[in-house]
Amino acid sequence: MQLTQLPFFRQSNRTGPPAQRPGALPARPVNAGLVPRRLGFLHISLFFICWVALICGRLIWLQVVHYKDFVDRAARQQQRTFEVAPRRGVLYDRNLHELAMTVLADSVYAVPSEISDREATAAALAKVVHTDPTDRFTSAHQIAARLNASRNFAWIARKLDPAEIARVKALNLKGIYTQKEFKRFYPNSQLAAQVLGYVGTDDNGLGGMERKFDRDLHGVPGRMLTALDARRHVLDSQEREPDPGENLVLTIDENIQFMAERALESALERTHALNGTVVVQDPQTGQILALAVRPTFNPNDFRHATTSLLKNHAVSDVYEPGSTFKLVTYSAALEQKVTNPDEVIDCQGGKMELAGRIIHDSHPNFKLTTTQALWESSDVAAVKLALRMGPDKFTQYIHDYGFGSRSNVELPAETRGLLQPPRRWSGSSIGSIAIGQEVAVTPIQLVTMVSTIANGGVYLPPHILMRRTDKTAGKLRPAAFHPQGELPDPLPEGAHRVISTMTAAQVRKMMEGVVLYGTAKGVAQLNGYTSGGKTGTAQKIDVLTHRYSKTKYIASFVGIAPVNNPAISVAVVIDSPEGNHYGNVNAAPVFREVAQEVLEYLGVPHDTNLTPPTELAKNQAAPEPEDAPSEHPGDLDALFAAVNDLPADDPLRGGSNGQQPAPSAASELASNAEPAPPPPPPHAAPAAPVPAAEEKIPPPAAVASAPKVGDHSIVVDAQNRIGVPSFVGEPLRIAIETAGTAGLALQIVGSGIAREQVPAPGSMVPPGTEVVVRFSRQ
Repeated sequence: MQLTQLPFFRQSNRTGPPAQRPGALPARPVNAGLVPRRLGFLHISLFFICWVALICGRLIWLQVVHYKDFVDRAARQQQRTFEVAPRRGVLYDRNLHELAMTVLADSVYAVPSEISDREATAAALAKVVHTDPTDRFTSAHQIAARLNASRNFAWIARKLDPAEIARVKALNLKGIYTQKEFKRFYPNSQLAAQVLGYVGTDDNGLGGMERKFDRDLHGVPGRMLTALDARRHVLDSQEREPDPGENLVLTIDENIQFMAERALESALERTHALNGTVVVQDPQTGQILALAVRPTFNPNDFRHATTSLLKNHAVSDVYEPGSTFKLVTYSAALEQKVTNPDEVIDCQGGKMELAGRIIHDSHPNFKLTTTQALWESSDVAAVKLALRMGPDKFTQYIHDYGFGSRSNVELPAETRGLLQPPRRWSGSSIGSIAIGQEVAVTPIQLVTMVSTIANGGVYLPPHILMRRTDKTAGKLRPAAFHPQGELPDPLPEGAHRVISTMTAAQVRKMMEGVVLYGTAKGVAQLNGYTSGGKTGTAQKIDVLTHRYSKTKYIASFVGIAPVNNPAISVAVVIDSPEGNHYGNVNAAPVFREVAQEVLEYLGVPHDTNLTPPTELAKNQAAPEPEDAPSEHPGDLDALFAAVNDLPADDPLRGGSNGQQPAPSAASELASNAEPAPPPPPPHAAPAAPVPAAEEKIPPPAAVASAPKVGDHSIVVDAQNRIGVPSFVGEPLRIAIETAGTAGLALQIVGSGIAREQVPAPGSMVPPGTEVVVRFSRQ
């Protein structure tokens, strides 16, 4: 039997699938059930992978990309960081009397989230703290704006008096608190105000020594880190103590400063002058013992002071010195051996011509010795001596005396003055400069020049900072001033010899003759002390015409005492005295009063006999008129052009920081200008008398125009003075636009929103006046 014959061994030759029997089910693949299960597993796996990827991406987003943002947000919610203000350094006089110190004062702040009716709270607080109508910061509108702008903190009023704080507490308002802050305090009020300067609300120095050494005085702030719970309760705190600022000891003697200011105040009341300056210097060291400026201001309340009151005329403004500058001419001529004290000079009847300019004396002098020529303040003799030296040699001595360059005294906004190089001189310039014209100087430069003659011929740079220290007053030793008869050894940096000891002695003797026999006879003599000096009278310059004013003058006097061994040098400058305008009438008596008191205070031994008061009064008779300024001035356009050679940060170029654009050359001598239409620059002689620091500035008598600038109305009165708009609360751009449209200069301090300004809003000031505005971010 063959296997192939069996039914179950039958083979089919067909290649297709086996035929199904009738009624049989179709055939099923062996792995048909695995496919759905595998697809379901794949879907679930993809879901979990995507889910994990999303979680990882979110974690990376939170923990890496935005990690710092969330940490900072958590810190803001859970922590509070407070800046702890440092105590500002003390300013001492040389005897360690405090001139500027820091005290504690209460400030009022609010937590707005705790206040339900903010408008009513603001109105109630404003009735108590808004005592100054010009202070927008404490107005009800501004307080409400700050309350609505924050949830956790808003200032209401800063550094209030105890009486005001008591009234605030009596309101018993919810969400209103007080906090201790440091406040700058000047115990002597107006004393040495222009030297010390002033500070803003946040203890930033804005003027004087406070501004010059702000970084040293300010110190380094500390920090307090406080942890809070969900209800804002304090859990813990960490504090880093602030580093207090350095203390500065000045060369100023508080008592000498008081004497100088009192004498100057009396002089301005007598002469009705626009302003005045007195500088007292130690000729053996260059230290400034007193620097008095009048009118002045109270640095405890500087917001109501005008720009002219804040300015330090001793370093920031210039004027033509007139005959006081002849000391440079005569001393240089003696040093160059082109003359001697006994040489007879032909003064040609008091009149001579130089390059078309007529130069004449106030008296018809004919033949005078060099000594007598200085006594009589002969212009003709001074010009002849300058011509003998020649421009180059003469200019060398002018520079050696410190004119035409900054003295680098430690005060801000110092100008170097105006002096053209010889190559730019006209044919008559040497004659003009020899008698104190076509040159502009500062009182600091003038007193340093006479100190050079007083100490034997060595120029010593003036300085007002004695030393800086972080010690307390109890560990310091006062450096009371005692006059010395010798120069320091070695000489300080910047010191150099100008004239010989013999020449200096000759000039001092000639200066003594000015007081005994010359233009200062009877007005500069001291009782018990010899004295020497030189008078000066200079016409002020009209910036519009570039010609001298016929009615406005600068009266000045520089002097030393005692003559043989000078203990002090004094410079007095009186701007625009009324009536008799001569230096011997207006400035020399101020020297006499200051020098007499200072020498007695210092205990300087008398070097001449004391005179009974009755006899002394006879000797102090009214002086004769001194040398009159020439009626035919030199090339004033050259002096105006010298402004363009000044560095950008020179205050004569319009802005002590160099932040303001330089005005035209013609505007720069407004220190000698009469009132003029806009736009004049900042000037040494104000266009109109300024009110005292404590006086409220009255509204303008008549309004000429009131152009609108945004929300500000710029007011101009009949005298062409401009009402200072309020910049407080305005951004920097708006403030700049407003100041520009109003015709005012803007000195910018900081950035952000305007917080305070000087002069105060509403002050009537001349066009071109500089307004100091402090900006901050908070």
